[in-house]
Amino acid sequence: MRKQIALILAVTIGLSLCGDARAENAASRALAGIKAFWSSVAGQQLPQNITMSNGRIEAQQILISAKFAGRLAEVLVDEGQIVDAGSPIARIDTADLEAELVGAKAQVRKSERSEIEATAAIAQRESELLLARQELERAQAMSNTGSGTVQQLDLRRSQLNVAEASARAAQASQDEAQAATDAARAEVARIQSLLQDAVLKAPRRGRVEYKLAQAGEVVAAGAPVATILDLSDVSMTIFLPARAVGRLAIGDEARIILDPAPQYVVPASISFVASEAQFTPKAVETQEEREKLVFRVKLKIAPDLLKNYESRVKTGVRGVGYVRIDPSANWPAELQVKLPQ
Repeated sequence: MRKQIALILAVTIGLSLCGDARAENAASRALAGIKAFWSSVAGQQLPQNITMSNGRIEAQQILISAKFAGRLAEVLVDEGQIVDAGSPIARIDTADLEAELVGAKAQVRKSERSEIEATAAIAQRESELLLARQELERAQAMSNTGSGTVQQLDLRRSQLNVAEASARAAQASQDEAQAATDAARAEVARIQSLLQDAVLKAPRRGRVEYKLAQAGEVVAAGAPVATILDLSDVSMTIFLPARAVGRLAIGDEARIILDPAPQYVVPASISFVASEAQFTPKAVETQEEREKLVFRVKLKIAPDLLKNYESRVKTGVRGVGYVRIDPSANWPAELQVKLPQ
């Protein structure tokens, strides 16, 4: 680079000494070339209170996964399609679950009948218990007057004990029937929940990025079927040296200029600053490459702004992020917000 600059300077000085008009024009062009060459080498000059770094646009990715294993009956979306929260993405075949649901409902009816029978048995045992108590009271009265025998009194006591035991057994049977009914109803609720989960839905509004499975394929539990980009959570990650990061605060204003659209300046804010430094990523060039330790900083675009330009949001787009080291400083004219109309 020094040899090239020296050569241009030598040519310029030589031509300027000639005093010729053509020499003066050549000198002017040479000087302009020097400025352009130096500008391309040194990069864009920014105010001291503003720093920059390269980055790329990222959006929160959501995996739409199957809760249980099964065969995909249909996939209801295409890549690039915008879906609202709650929109169906895919549906798993539920023939087996529907058969299980029929059996579970039958078990509920069976348990309910057992519960009714246990309730009737309790009523019968309580009636027998009441009779046994009355018989014992009469035997006790006859024994006290001397008209009854001790054998009759002992017999009535034994009958009362049997009646009390039968009443307790009937109560236990009713409790068991109620527990069986509750278990059967819980099984019905579980299967119904699986039937609802068989329809995979979008948890929030976004754009379908990839379809990872097709109709007819068997997917495992937890296997992703599609991915969705949350268009309300879009940001750019940049890496800045410690001297700049130390003066930043969460919520500070930032600016983003994308390579495909350098004529626009997108407003953003600092939403994250890493607490630990890391080495400069190979895929990202910092403003000063000699500073190897940098901090990750995330510049988030406001969701309200993203809603207006939803169709233009694309991830992976490269650009440059700008932050102010001094929040009281004004943005220069070339970094004033400018959005497409």
